[in-house]
Amino acid sequence: MQPVSSQSQPANPKLAYFFDLIDRLSDTLGTSIPPLVNIDQLRSLPPGTLGRAWADSLDQHHLQPFTTGSRRKQIHDGIHVLTGYGTDPIGEAEVQAFLLGAKFHLANALLGLGLLRPLRQQLQHSHLSREQVRLRLRQAYQRGYHSQFDVDSWQPELMWSLPLSQVQSLVGIQPDCSPKS
Repeated sequence: MQPVSSQSQPANPKLAYFFDLIDRLSDTLGTSIPPLVNIDQLRSLPPGTLGRAWADSLDQHHLQPFTTGSRRKQIHDGIHVLTGYGTDPIGEAEVQAFLLGAKFHLANALLGLGLLRPLRQQLQHSHLSREQVRLRLRQAYQRGYHSQFDVDSWQPELMWSLPLSQVQSLVGIQPDCSPKS
């Protein structure tokens, strides 16, 4: 997840370029899908449901949903909701580590490597040590490894109205007990 303007474009020009490349690749490969997330529909769901938690997370972080490109791109924000990982560089790296543990995809390894510089920058302005970050990434990987989550077959649109805790249980995602110091 990245902060976006009212035009649904990332505030960071490099990130906007990256997402544009992802969308063009998805179009070329024929993997682009119509918009999956209707934010107004999700906001109308009862509190505690997957859909409402998704909308609340986007609103809390002043984000717009991904509505272009592949299914994997469009469900990215939902993985943050399922796992509880943040939207800062460490949280993004935790999501990629979780996904690598759940089901290896080269794309997740490459995205994780791409987060090294932002992680290093965040560490310079944080009270976290490198070892604490390594521990969090190992825990995220293990959490994914021990889940039954399959990013390629997950259909959140069939689960919008279910309680978030039930969705987490259905895909075997245990609560995140790691310290966030």
